[in-house]
Amino acid sequence: MSDVVRASGTVHWIGAGLSTGSGLALLCDTAERVRLWHRTEERAAQALDHLGLTGRAEPRAFGLAALTAELAPGDVVVSMLPAPEHAALLAVCVRRRAHFACSSYVSEAVLEQVSAAEKAGIVVLTEAGLDPGIDHLFAHSLVARAREAIGDEASYSLTSYCGGVPAVPNDFRYRFSWAPAGVLGALRSPARYLQDGEETTAERPWEVTRPHVVDGETFEVYPNRDSVPFIEQYGLPTGWRPRTFVRGTLRLEGWLRAWDAVFEELKAGDDTRIAALARELAATYPTTDADHDRVVLAVSLDVAGAKGETWSGSYLLDLVGDEEESAMARCVSRPLSLAVRHILSDDLPSGLNRAAETAERSREWLSELAGEGLEFTLRVDQ
Repeated sequence: MSDVVRASGTVHWIGAGLSTGSGLALLCDTAERVRLWHRTEERAAQALDHLGLTGRAEPRAFGLAALTAELAPGDVVVSMLPAPEHAALLAVCVRRRAHFACSSYVSEAVLEQVSAAEKAGIVVLTEAGLDPGIDHLFAHSLVARAREAIGDEASYSLTSYCGGVPAVPNDFRYRFSWAPAGVLGALRSPARYLQDGEETTAERPWEVTRPHVVDGETFEVYPNRDSVPFIEQYGLPTGWRPRTFVRGTLRLEGWLRAWDAVFEELKAGDDTRIAALARELAATYPTTDADHDRVVLAVSLDVAGAKGETWSGSYLLDLVGDEEESAMARCVSRPLSLAVRHILSDDLPSGLNRAAETAERSREWLSELAGEGLEFTLRVDQ
């Protein structure tokens, strides 16, 4: 492994969309210099004004050439762009020996560059937002606590559900706070998970939607993406037999019924029509300045030991946005900001890092997030 390039103290935050929030302000408190890159310098300046950061960060017009010209070794590039655009930014970071951070899952295009990034001595930090991000921290913490209580021979059920929903329910049971095409695309992707000890694939995830009670409130949940690789990522002991392992999406009760017409369109599979539907839904059910959003992240682990002993634990984050900041912006930008600050402190090794690689890091980062006002609760029964 190459020596890590020491952080220069300069952060380049790329993009100022709906997930850019108070995390950027926290970086302005700690980094020596912050630059916000947006479509135009004017738009960047407007975003800084909206966030109350005028004079605390420098506005820039984003372009790969312009960014490359300003990057110095040890700078940190934070990508808030759509996931398909991360790889091009990372390539620039490798050439300029600048560190890279984002809140998205690791794509194949990013993974292909990890070896070069490690040789260049730069940190590639991913999955450091809400979901993925805080959900990983919760899961690692629960697994470590349960293992300490039960040992290495057991069976278990782990569920992790997250959703951004309207704080005040509407008839559609949803408002779009990110690209509608992405929401519909995720629903069209098969989901792989474990149920009753068996690997299961749902070709249409919404068709296996079920009720899920969180803190006395009933929601609707369904699996998404591929849950199975996270068994290893979360460090579950090899002697633990899975009963259930699923990572999925949480929606308000009544969502399945309210979206029936959407599902019929998805089943028809007409790409042109679905693209048009995404635009129609965005126009009909947007998240406006008058709408407060709500983020709910519920991670639970139930373990039964070989001798009949049991352990149950759960984390719950349930946050409503306010006039100053949406819940989604807070929950994505604050853990990402925390991760960047650890890069600035030269705490992370070169190469690929995720928000939570170990139980120790999870405990540390959860403690720091709680100290900065991101509220969540832990319940344990044994």
